[in-house]
Amino acid sequence: MGGLLQRNRRCSSSSSSDIPLPLFLVFFLAIFLERSLGVVSALEYSKDKQPSSLTLENIQKYLSNINKPAVLSIESPDGDIIDCIDKWKQRAFDNPLLKNHTIQMLPPDMPRVKGDENNSSRKNEERGEISGWGKQVWHQNGTRCPKGTVPIRRIKVDDVLRAQSLHDFGRKQPRKDPFFNVTVDDDPATHEYAIVNSNPEFVVFGASARINVWNPFTEEQEMSLAQIWFIAGDTIDLNTIEVGWQVYPRLYGDSGTRLFVYWTADGYQSTGCYNFECPGFVQVDQTIVAGATLLQSSSPDPSQQYEAKVKIYKDSANGNWLLTYDGIQVGYWPPILFTYLRESAEIVQWGGEVVNLQLDGSHTKTQMGSGQFPQERYGKAAFFRQLRVVDENDDEVLPSQISVQVDHPNCYNLDLQVIDNDEESPVFFYGDLDLVPSSALRSIIFKLFIFYISNIIIMLFPILYPFFSL
Repeated sequence: MGGLLQRNRRCSSSSSSDIPLPLFLVFFLAIFLERSLGVVSALEYSKDKQPSSLTLENIQKYLSNINKPAVLSIESPDGDIIDCIDKWKQRAFDNPLLKNHTIQMLPPDMPRVKGDENNSSRKNEERGEISGWGKQVWHQNGTRCPKGTVPIRRIKVDDVLRAQSLHDFGRKQPRKDPFFNVTVDDDPATHEYAIVNSNPEFVVFGASARINVWNPFTEEQEMSLAQIWFIAGDTIDLNTIEVGWQVYPRLYGDSGTRLFVYWTADGYQSTGCYNFECPGFVQVDQTIVAGATLLQSSSPDPSQQYEAKVKIYKDSANGNWLLTYDGIQVGYWPPILFTYLRESAEIVQWGGEVVNLQLDGSHTKTQMGSGQFPQERYGKAAFFRQLRVVDENDDEVLPSQISVQVDHPNCYNLDLQVIDNDEESPVFFYGDLDLVPSSALRSIIFKLFIFYISNIIIMLFPILYPFFSL
């Protein structure tokens, strides 16, 4: 326990200018906040802070543009609404760059697994079916989108209200790039990483990994994710494609673990977004949708581990960057969206990321991965395995020029293992220590504290009042 507390102190940060208040003032302040102001969370913004009629009018106009008319709408048990949209009328085609675009419906050949003479995985993987690991919560409804349509998660008024502005909705803020270590713009949030980089001498046309799925505790305005990054360019011209799972209450309105996609062509400044919040990513599958909650996530038990095979690769015939999830071709990014990534990627990254806003003046309690340090290994620590890249010969090969980057090793860490002739290799475990009680438990503790302190002060007030009146 001593070591655990020591680590927590190192991971925390506080200002040297903080001045401790007398204890009785702290009590009165806590009571005042609880009873007079209330504790307003980011998730309750639309309830406790009513928007103006003009704001609502602007949001409704915005939503009428991005939420396309549905052929069929499916209510998900988690509160999402999945709209089945005519595949030719989906949001991607609002992008002027895709005005005359033709949808790529037939999956191309997958990259060859080097050494596999039969190429069996190349022939079969793209025609996969939804496994238990790949299912999403909305599948529990039992309804599927009809032929000729694609599923899109509907954006609601509350989703937009949680963002700082309409412009910021569904976008990452400009931030420090984890590989080039440059800041594109001032970033109020601190993004912290535990990642593996591959910067091979050859150009990169794809990458893949099996990603362990978890549901980490995340502060209300923060984010935790595990993903694959494709990177080309630098500074303000940075191009990225990003795919994985994330917990992001501010974006989705809950703490579910969701599949997500992201892209940018100018360092997160004005292009790109999550999922379908802006036009770009072309959806082609009728069963898996970016932005929807995954049905299953892992728990601290070796028999309760869930993972998903994520692969992004460039179609040599037309240049599209295709995404497959557990063998299902979900969709793709047309190359015309990008500048540097129009041709190939320079760097691939695998790993975890959290946002640390330091809301209470100390380091965030948001967990990375499973919330366990990598030394806990399989069954407790989150992992990536079977890291691969696609080379210029369309071969799926082991990544080269590997390096590890961990921003705050006392808070988050990563343990990479590269074993010769092991098909699971490279594999790495990553994450942090679980120091966080559940949000419900913390709320109960806080309210009990306020209740007992209030009663103590009420009891002592007649005794102490004469001293204060002197």
